[in-house]
Amino acid sequence: MTETTAAAAETLDNLAWEQANGSGLQELLGYRLVEWEPDRAVVELEVGPQHLNRAGLLHGGVLTTVLDTASGYSGCFCPVPGHIRRTLTLSLTTNYLGQMRNGLLRVEAHKRGGGRRLYFVDATATDGEGNPIATSTGTFRYHRGSENPEGTPR
Repeated sequence: MTETTAAAAETLDNLAWEQANGSGLQELLGYRLVEWEPDRAVVELEVGPQHLNRAGLLHGGVLTTVLDTASGYSGCFCPVPGHIRRTLTLSLTTNYLGQMRNGLLRVEAHKRGGGRRLYFVDATATDGEGNPIATSTGTFRYHRGSENPEGTPR
């Protein structure tokens, strides 16, 4: 197995584990982690009637939840299958740019920097046609014990 193939297999192992061991909130809202690698995560949600506000639009709280989730994941990838890393949101600023009523919501988050305990993320939410719906910036802190096996966050 080549080094590139091995890295791809590890990424799939971690992604599969996370998809099988989601949170109660993930189950309730129905979002899913679809891509995950060092410093990047993509979370998708098929928007349905249960995600809408009284005006029939995607609820801002649901949208911010998915932005927050993808952002947290972007800093928590670990190349060791089964090594769970956890994070806490310290701040998250959301900018609403558009609206949607149904279809696929896709959030792509990128870790932009940080250190041993804190990291910073930018995320963008788009509808199924690639139109921007919202952006966010956030600051996150690793849970104690969530370091890489080598002892430092990636």
